[in-house]
Amino acid sequence: MTMTKLLSTASLALLLGGTAGVAQAQVSLGHLADYSGATSDVGTPYGQGVADAYAWINKNGGIGGKPVKIDTVDYGYQVPRAIAQYKKWSGSDKVAAIIGWGTADTEALTGFLAQDKIPDMSASYSAALSDPTGAGGKGKAAPYNLFYGPSYSDAVRGMLTWAADDWKAKGKSGKPKYVHMGANHPYPNAPKAAGETLAAELGFEVLPAIVFALTPGDYSAQCLTLKSSGANYAYLGNTAGSNISVLNACKAAGVDVQFMGNVWGMDENAAKAAGAAADGVVFPLRTAVAWGGNAPGMKTMQEISKMSDAAGTTYRPVHYIAGVCTAMYMKEAVEWAAKNGGATGENVLKAFYQKKDWVPAGMEGVCNPSTWTEKDHRPTLKVDIYRMKVSGATDASVGDLVKNGAIKLDKVKTVDLPRKQEWLGW
Repeated sequence: MTMTKLLSTASLALLLGGTAGVAQAQVSLGHLADYSGATSDVGTPYGQGVADAYAWINKNGGIGGKPVKIDTVDYGYQVPRAIAQYKKWSGSDKVAAIIGWGTADTEALTGFLAQDKIPDMSASYSAALSDPTGAGGKGKAAPYNLFYGPSYSDAVRGMLTWAADDWKAKGKSGKPKYVHMGANHPYPNAPKAAGETLAAELGFEVLPAIVFALTPGDYSAQCLTLKSSGANYAYLGNTAGSNISVLNACKAAGVDVQFMGNVWGMDENAAKAAGAAADGVVFPLRTAVAWGGNAPGMKTMQEISKMSDAAGTTYRPVHYIAGVCTAMYMKEAVEWAAKNGGATGENVLKAFYQKKDWVPAGMEGVCNPSTWTEKDHRPTLKVDIYRMKVSGATDASVGDLVKNGAIKLDKVKTVDLPRKQEWLGW
């Protein structure tokens, strides 16, 4: 080979190497969303929060000066579609991490994620995803699964702790009755055993679960069953869409019960849709404030919102804010990884272990402090319980209803649960 050819070959290698370096510098993320399936009522605002956050991140320099390539896919809440999409994301164009969605699909992918070393920060808060080593003994290890906020199990434990105190504060005698309600599906069922076990320990009489589908429908029969059971506290395990049907049917049937929604079970949109039937429902909030709340990070949140609402006039429900918080945690994790060996899945996971009581920059007072460790992926055991208050007609926009006080979120109590080892993964 001549010297000229050697130089040309070397130049080409350098050029190709440089091009490969640039390609690797652009971080790719997968975003699994439900915009059309059974949980799209809450999946849509959450997914919009994620999308807006990354549009804002890219507008402001991306990560390491490179735009983040985020592939958003609506899988319609169908597990086979989620698995098929994952195969693409774990293939030749491997993503650094995934912002995921549902319980059934996330649990189905857990083994693949560990094998391929791809972190998945899901919108499923199933406690089964919180034990990275399997040391809790409740199920298989989930080393590459993460989520933001209390698990479904810890949230119901917090609400039951409050309910036991509420019963006493009202001067009631005898055992309060507790019932779990929801679809026979991995998501509503995720905290069922944990909730029923703690309820019994706290002195509740645990009633047989009442099943209703994840989709809206006529649940008059379930409400009549609930009424005849004499339940005092009922946990709603589904998303707001089907819960609205239950709330309306139970109001019509004259059911007198304290409903406790899961984190996806109630929001401002549901309060508008259900009207007076939503009044009094308690549920956990993942963020420190709701839209427009008094917090330094609300300014950043509103700037992010303008990515899909340039006028800045849209009211964002609680799920949107949680979506933004999740996206911002992932952004900072990828950022750390890029500076510490490269934005690989292994390094992104390590990034989640670097901070204690972590709040993403610019999100102060909005995202609750979170801590993940190599042995425990429960980011928090603090459960902030809010009560939905609905007064008057709800035929105006959600923003106007909140502004005029027709819809209001009242903080009831913060329950700080103990970090029990026996609760890890359950």
